[in-house]
Amino acid sequence: MGNQSGRQQIDRKIKEALEKNDQDLARAKIQKYLDKEQNVPLNIAVTGESGSGKSSFVNAIRGIDNKDEKAAPTGCVETTMEVKPYPHPNYPNVTFWDLPGIGTNNYPAAEYLKKVEFKKFDFFIIISADRFKENDLKLAKEIQKMEKKFYFVRSKIDDNIRNEKRSQKEFNEERTLTQIRENCIQGLQDLRLQSPQVFLVSSFDLTLYDFPLLVETLKEELPELKKEAFLLAMPNISLDMIKKKKKAFQAKVKYFATLSAAVGAVPVPGVSVAVDIALLVGVVTTYVLGFGLDIPSLKRMANYSGVPYEELKEVIMSPLIATELTSQLLLRLLVQFGSLAALLAAEEGFRFIPILGIPAAACLSFAFTYSSLNMILDMIADDAEKVFTRVHLNTTG
Repeated sequence: MGNQSGRQQIDRKIKEALEKNDQDLARAKIQKYLDKEQNVPLNIAVTGESGSGKSSFVNAIRGIDNKDEKAAPTGCVETTMEVKPYPHPNYPNVTFWDLPGIGTNNYPAAEYLKKVEFKKFDFFIIISADRFKENDLKLAKEIQKMEKKFYFVRSKIDDNIRNEKRSQKEFNEERTLTQIRENCIQGLQDLRLQSPQVFLVSSFDLTLYDFPLLVETLKEELPELKKEAFLLAMPNISLDMIKKKKKAFQAKVKYFATLSAAVGAVPVPGVSVAVDIALLVGVVTTYVLGFGLDIPSLKRMANYSGVPYEELKEVIMSPLIATELTSQLLLRLLVQFGSLAALLAAEEGFRFIPILGIPAAACLSFAFTYSSLNMILDMIADDAEKVFTRVHLNTTG
């Protein structure tokens, strides 16, 4: 209800600005709304004993290579000496906090939650590279007391699989994974934790093992307002993930078209088209960022996957990706489609017809924005699938 009220207030302010012929203020109000939608705060704590692979996990879940300048430092010894925030590169409101290992000299188990200021975190991911230990259990129980969520992640599964392949004559990956999972669960039950769930993860390939299940579990258990922030911040780990992102974007297309209709109802020639295009640029930019198809994201993906950046660009069809998105570029693309160009022309033409012209222009403005966003979203989602397939071929080949 509060979100709907906020949208109506934005609509009114945009309309007021346009009635005063203040296009810059209208654009600013639109951008303010888009920024607000992308700034729902989400704080995720990643913790566990030293050497468990926390920093590698923090990097991987943000789609960043360990050598990236924005990466959390990794190493064979404890490299996290204090609570350190690592914002998502495209969604800085989504922050992954790399916490020092529990049970170290500076962070003894008994004082751990107090020292790391646990109250600010939405949930905790407790990582271990082996069996979970007494300190992990103590941490889980303290988090439980505070009515926060926690999730056990068993890391470095790729190392285990590699070692088992070398040592077993008749290696069976599924059986090995089941044994590791059951071993972790049994260890937690031995420590008197009821019905634990353990997710098996490799930070070097998030498409493998239980990472997709972990993401789905985290998303479903978050409050409604934070679900979308979490979903869009996740790397494209599957075609299904891309489809879910597309569905989240599609759910808002009608709202933006309605906003466009409100703009179209303002009886000032030329204003509606100018503000509509500015609106489209802002919304399409969120699509590009959400699918990780902006230039910095594609370069990070190239580093992370080993597929050269130029090869990733080769599979992309949309001219709106991996470039600076401007009103001129977007308008050039849209007018190539005859039906959209006709809607634009008709909208401006109807504006000069007395009485019925303005309502008709508003309807045409709705149709133009609705059709444009759906068409562009289809194009960008298709390209996201092409890029994912190219990267996945490299990692599995």
